[in-house]
Amino acid sequence: MEIDLRTLEVRRAHDLLTSCIVPRPIAWVSTISSDNKINIAPFSFFTGVQWYPPVIAFSPVNREDGTKKDTVVNIEQSKEFVVNLVSVELLKIMERSASPIPYGEDTSHFPDIQFVLSRTIKPYRIKEAKVSFECILDRIVCVDEGANAGNLIIGRVQLAHIGDELVVGNEVNWRELNALGRLSGGRTATRGTAKPA
Repeated sequence: MEIDLRTLEVRRAHDLLTSCIVPRPIAWVSTISSDNKINIAPFSFFTGVQWYPPVIAFSPVNREDGTKKDTVVNIEQSKEFVVNLVSVELLKIMERSASPIPYGEDTSHFPDIQFVLSRTIKPYRIKEAKVSFECILDRIVCVDEGANAGNLIIGRVQLAHIGDELVVGNEVNWRELNALGRLSGGRTATRGTAKPA
């Protein structure tokens, strides 16, 4: 079957593409606004770019009205962000953080999350995350404009916070990390098992 994604209704094109690129790791990004308001949001278009010096990237798309998400605005202003990885036990909190929240009210909406100071940058990290990467902005590549346009955010990792129990030799024990992967239709996967939507 040949499908021209460019001719499809936006949601159908999204569903087809994201159900092909699986599993996708989830970047739970914490940023801070110019007036010191904390923001967190998950993004599943996330990957590594290079390992030395370490660089990672994620891509938030614009809202339906064409405006940039708070995460993008904050990074444009501060040039800093934290990527927190999402383990299975954080699924419900992470999903709640994907819902629209009034700008600057993340801390009051998530009393079950502890925001702790980063060491090298201003945005806070999520204490409950087993792995967090403190990043400075390398560049933002805007792909198209308007609704659903991507903003590829490339960050240079300054410092990694990794739970002591996870480090085995030169690696992280992926079983203990128990990280979620995004599938399609709200489904997630971990350690080889799919979780229903």
